[in-house]
Amino acid sequence: MQKGTLLVVSGPSGAGKGTLCNELLARRENAKFSVSATTRAPRPGEIDGVHYYFVTNERFDEMIEQGEFLEYACVFGMNRYGTPRKAVEERLAQGIDVILDIDVQGALNVKKAMPEAVMLFLLPPSFEVLRKRLVGRGTETDEQIQKRLATAKSEIALASEYDYVIINDQLETALRQVEDVLDAESCRPSRWTQWLKQFREDAEQ
Repeated sequence: MQKGTLLVVSGPSGAGKGTLCNELLARRENAKFSVSATTRAPRPGEIDGVHYYFVTNERFDEMIEQGEFLEYACVFGMNRYGTPRKAVEERLAQGIDVILDIDVQGALNVKKAMPEAVMLFLLPPSFEVLRKRLVGRGTETDEQIQKRLATAKSEIALASEYDYVIINDQLETALRQVEDVLDAESCRPSRWTQWLKQFREDAEQ
């Protein structure tokens, strides 16, 4: 069986990661979204177990102690996020592509834990477009927007640590590029280890 690809998607808040990932999952039946655990409160419309696992700080600490996270991080100095390890590993073993939409800090930790992860950094066409997108959401104060913009600058500085950089100007174009990445990565010999082994064994009979 072909092993699944772990696609780690990062980028500044407002780059369009959520929209892109949702569209990608709608197009690819073999791809699943990895649900993260977080200590932040749910936003309007978010469902526990679907968008995030909303947990208390105490439960988050327990999960860390028990080694249940592939990665975890504190974002904006306020809330913590973590990727449950077991679910990711099981899906990859089943040949399912797993999509992680996480911040830069968490993404780099995933790369250390799983070097085979495919790292993708999503950017808006310009910093001004990023600013307009954040303001246009109307969900945050001016102070919060400025904090996100400051964080974006430090995140963008780490884009060179990723395998791919995609500019999200036209969503359809960006989606096609991400799909091209997944299709190409699926052809790596490391994804076909078991199949190649079986092929060689059959050839020797």
